[in-house]
Amino acid sequence: MKNQNSSETNFNIWLTLGRAHHSIMLVRQREVRRYHISVRQLHVLRTIQELGSQATLSEVAKRVEREPHAISKQSVRMEKDGLIKRTKNTPKSNLLQLELTDKGLELANLAVKSELIDKICSGLSSENRQQLISMLQTITDRANKINSIK
Repeated sequence: MKNQNSSETNFNIWLTLGRAHHSIMLVRQREVRRYHISVRQLHVLRTIQELGSQATLSEVAKRVEREPHAISKQSVRMEKDGLIKRTKNTPKSNLLQLELTDKGLELANLAVKSELIDKICSGLSSENRQQLISMLQTITDRANKINSIK
């Protein structure tokens, strides 16, 4: 009986995480729409900014947890939109380096300055925020571990 209660609780956690993700993504999409980019593009821009000179196509794909071919296609569109610059490390290299343009850097910096994110998170104390980050990281790490088992 205890297992069933635990399973029900775990399922309720799962549902709550899904609802929270859906709700915050809708808010975020509405917010970034005014910049004429998607949430995924914004995530890629921030990742490139964080990685700096280490921003390769494969490293960005790994960090944003998407397939390299998907990031490759997205990076082509982002380059056409003037958000990033794609260059090969060496003429014979398959390693594609990604770099922010001035426009991409401006948008990446705007990503952090979000009134809506601040408004949503303002209901949490500093301690609650740190606890939430820790708990979500634990869940993410466990899911990633399970996904890496083949």
